[in-house]
Amino acid sequence: MEPGERKRLPSAAASEGEQREHKLKRGIPQDLLSSPKLDKYKIARQLTDKAVKEKKIFSIYGHYPVIRATLRRKGWVEKKFHFLPKPVAKVEGDGEGVAENRCSEGKENQEEALENTDDIHDVMSRLVKNEMPYFLWTLKRGIVDYHSLSCDQMLNHYGKTAAFTTKIGLCVNMRTLPWYVQADPDSFFPRCYGLCTESDKQEFLDDFRRTVASSILRWVVSQQNGNKSKRKSKEEEAGDSDPSSKKVPESTGSRLMGLSGQLVDAACKVCEAYLGRLEHKDIDLSEDAAEDLTEDEWKDLIQQYYSLVGGNAFISNSRNHFSQCQALLNKITAVNPQTEIDGLRNIWIIKPAAKSRGRDIMCMNHVEEILELVAADHLPAKDKWVVQKYIETPLLIYDTKFDIRQWFLVTDWNPLTIWFYKESYLRFSTRRFSLDNLDSAVHLCNSSIQKHLKNDEGRSPLLPCHNTWTSTRFQEYLQKRGRGAVWSSVIYPSMKRAVTNTMRVAQGRVEPRKNSFELYGADFILGRDFKPWLIEINSSPTMHASTPVTAQLCAQVQEDTIKVVVDRRVDRNCDIGNFELLWRQPAVELPPFQGSDLFVEGVGTRKAKRQMPPISTFDSASSLSDIQPLKERCPSALPGLAPAPPCTALQPDLRMKDEKVLACTLPLPLNRPAGRSAKVNCDLSEPGSRMELPTCHLQHLGHTAPNTGLTKVESDKRWDPNLLKVHPLRSVLPSMKTVEGAQCLPPRPSEVLIHLELIFVYGVSMIC
Repeated sequence: MEPGERKRLPSAAASEGEQREHKLKRGIPQDLLSSPKLDKYKIARQLTDKAVKEKKIFSIYGHYPVIRATLRRKGWVEKKFHFLPKPVAKVEGDGEGVAENRCSEGKENQEEALENTDDIHDVMSRLVKNEMPYFLWTLKRGIVDYHSLSCDQMLNHYGKTAAFTTKIGLCVNMRTLPWYVQADPDSFFPRCYGLCTESDKQEFLDDFRRTVASSILRWVVSQQNGNKSKRKSKEEEAGDSDPSSKKVPESTGSRLMGLSGQLVDAACKVCEAYLGRLEHKDIDLSEDAAEDLTEDEWKDLIQQYYSLVGGNAFISNSRNHFSQCQALLNKITAVNPQTEIDGLRNIWIIKPAAKSRGRDIMCMNHVEEILELVAADHLPAKDKWVVQKYIETPLLIYDTKFDIRQWFLVTDWNPLTIWFYKESYLRFSTRRFSLDNLDSAVHLCNSSIQKHLKNDEGRSPLLPCHNTWTSTRFQEYLQKRGRGAVWSSVIYPSMKRAVTNTMRVAQGRVEPRKNSFELYGADFILGRDFKPWLIEINSSPTMHASTPVTAQLCAQVQEDTIKVVVDRRVDRNCDIGNFELLWRQPAVELPPFQGSDLFVEGVGTRKAKRQMPPISTFDSASSLSDIQPLKERCPSALPGLAPAPPCTALQPDLRMKDEKVLACTLPLPLNRPAGRSAKVNCDLSEPGSRMELPTCHLQHLGHTAPNTGLTKVESDKRWDPNLLKVHPLRSVLPSMKTVEGAQCLPPRPSEVLIHLELIFVYGVSMIC
């Protein structure tokens, strides 16, 4: 309801129908409400018909009143869910807002049941109960079977996003970042290990030991740089005049145990070996020379380290090792970008691999306790623990730790399209920061954990009681301290690079459904140098208005999401709110397709055929010389000769059938002198017999005797059907007629008629 409309409507004089009409104005176009006599059911029918025609039917599962109101204002009609899906509790990678949305969802369902059934939106929902929704916004992906959705239906989730929305998925995939992007994951993601296999446990153990060695060196440097701590105060009280003082029980707390300089020498040896492996110097050393500390030496070194960082011991004459320790730390810092976050305590965060909202997360700094916790756990492999290096040097605001919730939107995975939100918010802890207390309430800033706690009395009163700041308020804080440019030059662009690199790594593992999108919430922690470190990425981030800051920003990001995924489909130049295009994968242009390029071209070779010389005259004397090529080319035509492979131009079946009649058509006669008839006398009944060619009487060119048909040639003796091997005319001339058009019947086996024109003009070329 608009403020101006409320003034024009007197509450005392307004009728019940007018009050109900103004109550329903949200989401209803004003032109349909201009007539007070227009029935609301008619309005509902008109709006519904228009929405069905324009495919503006949506469904929402969860407590998302902002999404519902935004779509209604754009002319969409809701088709309500009337069931409680069971797969919600078993969906992998549940986001932070799942539990809160479940509680608020039950309350919302009760409120909807108590609503007036005459609500116009409820009427419109009943009218579209049999329609297909074209926009689905659900709490989790498993609520609907996205494989059964049509291409026109939009869904706010993608499949197989566990590669970056779960702690174990993010841990494993970050190791493959250099294969996809020229970036180092150690520059923005604290090193992490999945404790699912023995190899992963060994990698974590090696990292823990290296960090112990570097922490000893850092302790020596910090003592000489004047950064005195409680351990230094206790050392001064006990006095370091007696370096050989014996260990006193920790319960007395009166004296400290002095550690010899051999501890520093052992730590320097470990760090030098680590640097040598990074520079591949270990391959030139023998196994004995490259051998690290033994297990007993490691146990002794770690126990002394625990006493050192716990304030129960000190290193005698530590100043003598200052230059060596400082040089090694400088070298390690040059090759390891995470040296700054290591600190002195060697604290690690142990997280369940697939849980969210800070559940069962613990901070530990003793490797024995961590390995015992993992060994005692009998959960399935997918629910095993993940251990990640804790940022011991975070940026503090009024001595309180905070993290940053940053939203980003993915509208396509192929090509990858990412939208980054310009506004974010800070979440403060309810306790003052301290490494002496490893309670999760001190080190975890998740709203799901801090909302159950009260603010500590010793915390600064300058912090808000609701423990949230907008990013704009944080920039004002930096501006007052002379670091106003840090946000735009360091923090904001670094978060954008971290999100882009992470999405590019996970691109090949996510199921890229077209016409889908998903809003994610990334959590960052700033170091003392204002460098952001990516902690985790949440699917289905909470949109609960728990504080004034979240009430404003969560509603704003939901409205802007609808602008990007709905309005921008119609108008590319529409308002997209605070979203900005972060990354759009460049399209790879394929070469133009040409069919001829797919064939292998070549030149075939064929043996040239011998050409017969033209025959101008013929007599009996030259007949024998002319028949010789026929014998060589077609020996199978004459009995007594060795059989040869048939010519390719002939059919396999060379036998004549008596019952088949050939319809032959002869070509036009050649313009040549007409030949005289000849009679062929051939007796092939006996082996070795020869065929006698008759004497041909040729006419001159000027002879004009009509050629009325084939000249008959009778054989003196009957042919033997078994010896008939002459190629039939059926395979050579499938349709042949005489010059006058009369059909030529196939010769009978008993009487073969052969015309000399067919033999000498066509026979040689066709038979052979």
